[in-house]
Parts: sequence; structure tokens; C-alpha cells
Amino acid sequence: MERPSSWRSLLSQKIQDPRERQSLAKALKVNAVTLLRWAQNTSNPRYQHLRRLLDLVPEERAVWLELLQAEFPDFLPLGEGTEAKDETLFIPSRVYAEVFSKYVMLPRVQRSWCIIEIVLQNALKQLAPQRRGMAVTLVKCMPPVHGRIRSLREYVGYGYTPWKDNLEQQAVFLGIESLAGYVVSSCHPRMIQNSKEYTGILPGKWDKWERSAAAYPIFRADRVAGCLLVSCAEPNYFTTARLKLIEYYAELLVLAFEAHEFYELQAIQLKMMPKYTEQDEHFKHFRARVNQLMQEEGRKGRALEVKQAEQEMWKIFENELLEMAERANLERTILSPQEPPST
Repeated sequence: MERPSSWRSLLSQKIQDPRERQSLAKALKVNAVTLLRWAQNTSNPRYQHLRRLLDLVPEERAVWLELLQAEFPDFLPLGEGTEAKDETLFIPSRVYAEVFSKYVMLPRVQRSWCIIEIVLQNALKQLAPQRRGMAVTLVKCMPPVHGRIRSLREYVGYGYTPWKDNLEQQAVFLGIESLAGYVVSSCHPRMIQNSKEYTGILPGKWDKWERSAAAYPIFRADRVAGCLLVSCAEPNYFTTARLKLIEYYAELLVLAFEAHEFYELQAIQLKMMPKYTEQDEHFKHFRARVNQLMQEEGRKGRALEVKQAEQEMWKIFENELLEMAERANLERTILSPQEPPST
């Protein structure tokens, strides 16, 4: 039998028998006339109906999926609980209530971390109800040097497999070469839907599992503090509804920052940062160097708390990584072939 040219042709064949048409309509909880309209291309189904349809044709699932994605490239068969493309998503009221309660009741030293944890954990659960293939990360501006923000740092994050549950130990520095860097510098949200088809129009730095990514700036009035970065192992995952939900969660994260942590846009002057793999080698010695710093300062009569020593070490690491990136850029310039003189 000749292969159908589209999923609508396949559907048309399947529902030629009135009894089969009625049975399928009942399983999908739609009218039988609706199936005819889908087959005749006079109406489009909701994505949750297409996902249910795939479950009803297990033996032909691969063919149906290929034909469906030919017409709907952003269709993902992620199973029950996946939000459809055209459904509106909102942060549950209980999340707002919990965040506002912590903001009012907790002392400043505990408030920020607690709000960040609530927001990121709930964002992850709502954006990936299938509980796999996603990571959400809060990216913060590093403290300014001579009034300039030179880099960003992945401050805290949570993930579902293949990412780790807690991404705090995987924190890296990001610069102007990254999607987060572009978003913070411009204070405009951006997304990249497919890393395999990425053309380089926007900055992008991908880890080994990331297939699509979206970022939304965390800002107040005309000042920015960082961004909310969402990474997905599936391409074309970020529908309009999901992007709007990321915006809502980024706005809620404003409550986790103090006023002095927001910077004017002209202060955001990001530099290039080394690749993730190069930074990983650098960070292997982070804890040992924190301990060493505390011991050295102790011998000088300056006692440092662990958090304070960590903050100082992050600044030292920023300087070292900036120097590393600058050296690499200089080496590339020296080694690159010279252009022939113009005639």
C-alpha cells in the first residue's frame, strides 16, 4: 500500500468505516463531524487530541508522529499532563501566596534563597509536567568592577534527568557569547528552538543535552539583575504559552533581589567567557581554594565566614576566567592566517 502523504490522509482512511469513526471520536471525546473536518483540512485539532490519537494507534505510532510533525513542527508527544500549544498557563495562586508569605515573614538573610527555591522548583514542575528533560536556572549579574558588569554566573538551578536534581555545583560563568548574556544586556527575552539548526543569529552556548532554550530578564523598571534560563532536551518545546509562563516566574523572582542588585543597562558590559569544559576544570579546585583563602586570611587576623570566602573566591575566579578567555582570543588572532593584501 502506498504511504499516505499526510496525517490527514491517514485519518481519512481510518475513519471511512462509520463505526470506526464513531469509536475514534468517542475515544478522543470529540464529535464525529470534527474528525471529518480534520481529515478534510477544514479545522485543526488541539495538541492534546493529537497526543491521545497517538496513544490509540500504537502499531502505527511512528508513521503518525512523523506525519504530524511534518505539519506541526513544534508538536511534542510528551504524554499526559503536557500543556497544549494554545492553552494559557498561569502560576498557581498557592505559589504566589507562599512567596509573599516568605517575603513578609523571613529575615533578609534567609528570604532570597527561600523565594528562589520556591519559584524555581514550581517553574520546573509546571514547565515539565512529564518530569524529565528540563533544567531551570537563575543567572545573576556578578558584582560590578569599576562600575561595569563583566560577566554573569549561574547562581542556582534544578533539573530533571538527564540533568541533576540540584545544579548548584555546576554553576558556570556566562558572558556576551551566551543566550543569557544577550538577554541581560538587551533586557529582552529570547529563545532558540533547535540547537541542531542554530544559525548563530543569537548568541548560544550549549551543553550536551540542551536542544532548545529560553531566557527572560529579571528586571525592575530600567534596571536588570539577571535572567531566568530554561533549558530543554527536546527541540521546539517553547510554545507561546510556555514562554508566557517563564515571563510570570521571572517577574516573581524580582522579590528575591535587593534594590542594589539591579543595575542600569549601560553598566552591563559583558566580556567573553571560556567554554563550559574549560571552566569545569577550573572549578574542580573551588572548595580547596575557598578553604585556603580562609586559612590565609585567618593568619592575617581576618576571620572569614564560609559564605564570605565563597563570594571573594567567585570574584577571583571571574578575573582568572576573563584572563583565560582573553589569552585564548589573542592566541586565535595570532594563529589565524593573515589576509592577503588587497590589490
